[in-house]
Amino acid sequence: MRYLLVAAALVITGGPAQAETYPDKPIHVIVPFTPGSATDVVARAVAQQLSIRFGQPVVVDNKPGAGGTIGSAQVAKAQPDGYTLLVHSSGHTVNPSIYPNLTYDTGKDLMGVSLLAQQPNILVTAPEKGWKNAVDLVKAAKASPGKLTFASAGTGTGTHMNAEKFKLSAQIDALHVPYKGTPEAMTDTMNGRVDYFFAPVVASLSIVRDKRLVALAVGSTTRSSVLPDVPTTEEQGFANSAYNFWVGMLAPTGTPTTVIDKLNAEVKAALSAPEVKDRLGSLGADSSATTPADFDKIIARELVENAALIKAAGIKIQ
Repeated sequence: MRYLLVAAALVITGGPAQAETYPDKPIHVIVPFTPGSATDVVARAVAQQLSIRFGQPVVVDNKPGAGGTIGSAQVAKAQPDGYTLLVHSSGHTVNPSIYPNLTYDTGKDLMGVSLLAQQPNILVTAPEKGWKNAVDLVKAAKASPGKLTFASAGTGTGTHMNAEKFKLSAQIDALHVPYKGTPEAMTDTMNGRVDYFFAPVVASLSIVRDKRLVALAVGSTTRSSVLPDVPTTEEQGFANSAYNFWVGMLAPTGTPTTVIDKLNAEVKAALSAPEVKDRLGSLGADSSATTPADFDKIIARELVENAALIKAAGIKIQ
């Protein structure tokens, strides 16, 4: 069905002719999270380079709220011409299973342009808690069932899903406290208002290095290149607790293939630019460009996997 829509769009818009002049006006990139969030940091690094390459402004607009669904809905309903794009996180594939009344279809109304980056979440806590690793946290949680709290950047976000996988693996009972975005969740974790947070490394690295937060574990399958001494949750004995956090660019379905291909090529070039690679690498994010088709396959697979996780964890909108 998607390809029929794309073909129809090519007939209506003139496809190749449009690609020759694209872009001839500013491009708006919607980030459905707050400024300073991990997704926002990646989006701005790429957008800045795209602006240079295109010779047109690539403007990042933050539209946070409802786990990223507000911004996603805006892009899903936008004109499919390549001038309104979405940069979302892996939480994109979670939302259909926890928001029953979405005004858009995640798998049908948005199509992949490219994966942008992959980055681990870091299990962090305030130094005052006195925990040195994930095992210490789990011991505290089991000593006081239901008393510990954990932050997230919103229900269904990658930060939330990582915590839920950890909870299931560790068999602990802790209360989820969703925030509007990563910066707010980080602030309350530093202040000790919540006990722990699976924070994206892009947003948390400098704070960990300043010792305002303690890194207890890495939440992905492998250690972080910028925190090589911090073991993963799985290394600490919590099997199947890893969650791989990604950031990617999407467009409204029906955007001409020629425009998508041009965007994909320029995104790959932007991610290869030394200043972008250095910026993301210094924050622990790995550039990870894909073809549009491969990104669509990742999304389709994770829609199924996350639906199973959400059912197992009993996640519901709070």
